[in-house]
Amino acid sequence: MTGLHHIFAIKDLESTYLFIPYIRKVVDTVGKKIELKGNGLSVPDNPTILQIDGDGIGPEITQNALRVIDSAISKAYGKEKSINWMKVYAGDEAQSKFGERFPKETEKLLKEYRFLLKGPLETPVGKGFRSLNVHMRLLLDLYANVRPVRYIEGLDSPLKHPERVDMVIFRENTDDLYTGIEWQYDSSEAKVVRELLKKNLDVSIDKDAGIGIKTIGKFKTERIARMAIKYAIDNKRKSVTIMHKGNIMKYTEGAFREWSYEVATKEFRNHIVTEDELNNEHKGSMPKGKILVNDRIADNMFQQIVTRPESYDIILAPNLNGDYISDAAGALIGDIGVLGGANIGDYGGVFEAVHGTAPKYAGKNIANPMGVITAGSLLLIHIGWDKAANIINSSLIKAMKEKKVTNDIARFMGVKPLGTKEFADHLIDIIKS
Repeated sequence: MTGLHHIFAIKDLESTYLFIPYIRKVVDTVGKKIELKGNGLSVPDNPTILQIDGDGIGPEITQNALRVIDSAISKAYGKEKSINWMKVYAGDEAQSKFGERFPKETEKLLKEYRFLLKGPLETPVGKGFRSLNVHMRLLLDLYANVRPVRYIEGLDSPLKHPERVDMVIFRENTDDLYTGIEWQYDSSEAKVVRELLKKNLDVSIDKDAGIGIKTIGKFKTERIARMAIKYAIDNKRKSVTIMHKGNIMKYTEGAFREWSYEVATKEFRNHIVTEDELNNEHKGSMPKGKILVNDRIADNMFQQIVTRPESYDIILAPNLNGDYISDAAGALIGDIGVLGGANIGDYGGVFEAVHGTAPKYAGKNIANPMGVITAGSLLLIHIGWDKAANIINSSLIKAMKEKKVTNDIARFMGVKPLGTKEFADHLIDIIKS
């Protein structure tokens, strides 16, 4: 893993809210597939990248997002660069066509091409199939979910000072409860586990209790901590806060805290100061050029990002906490629908809208495609096409300033909304102008 990455942020000040912090060293070559070569990615001028429409509103927002992304690439590079989008099937569409939600052919292509832009996919609550999103992350070992959250002027935030929200969340993506190791309460497997625990460890579990196993590993913790701290240093951020519930789950989330501190103090000693060191050795005065590494218990973390968001910069969290805090942070700016997320590994990435499928709005031409468009911007930066990403970001900011937006935002602005297609059309007009 060492040497595979360098840190990148869009320099255009108006566009910084949409950056993705982790991008590989890129070498342009001729070809169709993005490859891992040497210490970085080899990206052809016309790479093949997979796309999945998604469920619910997914098809309409994804297809309109692709139009905007392609327009920005054309504006930035003319005929020199383009993306060959290869549609693959998953979710409801795959179920109706092939009788399964994640066909073997889709899995095969994902393993081969390793880069994907997707709309939202449904995950049922309680019973049914397991999350396809989680399956894809585990399949490609996309261990980091990175989500920048920064207020965009024009959004109707519940905060008095939403402009103080500027944080990047690094969520471990492959461990914790999301490994899906669990059994229904009345299953034969649950019975075996109960008997095993009782016989060998004298641990009793109620007969009517479902059983899940929470795993947090040292290696997986270290690599996400390393990524977050390196990003903070290279981008001159002020702090990294480890979010955990280690006071209760001492050997999982407590270990996540301890291992993250170990990475900070052993690998980045010259760059960081812990909160204890700040108070005991520096009398509360932050040394110039240093990054503060501290930690907060999860429930307190939720309070503090609301009451004092300006105190939090980089948030490093295990999988479950990272899921929670990412959506909570998105709510602070007023509309999670405008955010995209990046799931990144040492070789591969899945870029997606972070909102749900919203089936009641499907096919009505009212959904906001900004989440998928933003995810596309993150993808472009990840492969080194930041000029096109800048164009996308600038067009979104301009549309917000012009109040040319979809219904979810227009209703707070008191203006007539644009439809999904019409909003994409307007962005394309901005890009071409």
